[in-house]
Amino acid sequence: MPDNQPAVCPSYFALPDHTVVTLEGADAGAFAQAQFANDVLALAPGHWQWNTWLTAKGRVIALFALLKLAQDRLLLLLPDADETQFVADLQSYVFRRKVKVQVDVQLSVSGGFTRATTAKNARIDVAGDVIELDYGSALHPRSLRVAPSTQPIDAPGMRDQWKQLDLLHGLPRVPVGQRGLWTPHQLSLERLSAFSVKKGCYPGQEIVARTHFLGRAKRALALFEAEARMAQGADISDGPRVVGSIVCTSDADRHLGLAVMPLGHEIVALHADGLLLRALPLLAWPSVD
Repeated sequence: MPDNQPAVCPSYFALPDHTVVTLEGADAGAFAQAQFANDVLALAPGHWQWNTWLTAKGRVIALFALLKLAQDRLLLLLPDADETQFVADLQSYVFRRKVKVQVDVQLSVSGGFTRATTAKNARIDVAGDVIELDYGSALHPRSLRVAPSTQPIDAPGMRDQWKQLDLLHGLPRVPVGQRGLWTPHQLSLERLSAFSVKKGCYPGQEIVARTHFLGRAKRALALFEAEARMAQGADISDGPRVVGSIVCTSDADRHLGLAVMPLGHEIVALHADGLLLRALPLLAWPSVD
């Protein structure tokens, strides 16, 4: 994808592959703290963070942006989600807590290849009923908006380029078929500060902490390009051996794939589904500290 964005494009376009889930109630923060891997209680209202929900075995169910609008109101921006299943699974852990978990069908998500107006880094901007996030860098300015559903412009080409930038920056767009397969370390989620090893217990915390403190991470995320579309879930081989797996792909104007690969593996003559793979460096994700 060229560094310069197209000269003519809609200022904001629909991201229908993103769903808004709300957690509301007096126990919203405490419930999120107990379930999710990042430190929600340390996040100040009016700010956002990357966060993830894990299985008891420390595998990623979902990766999402968590927005703390107030102590009793959180928004989760879920890409590529089976939102009905996600909410049903999360709701099953509510028990007696005072929190309501639901998909907010009144809100839609849109993106733009433009600098955020007021939001910066982790600080959210709220103007009336529009919430804005700074989602970009100096080289690739982007902003994301959450607003009442008003049929944002449908621009599939722009949406594809948005996803491609996610992959170039090492943001794994984990499709449903890849859920529950990978640990946060295997998806290099430390690059996004999407989990904590200092907060209290949460599902999978013991495995995450052990991997972190004992230095047992053996696989991590890698970016590849091919001459044709790569299949999600395809094995990567270096000849006779399977050494990795494609997690997610994008085909906007280049055929890209994020894969889980062994650390230190020599990146030469790798193939997936008969396609020769070319390794690319990951761009640094903009800080949300």
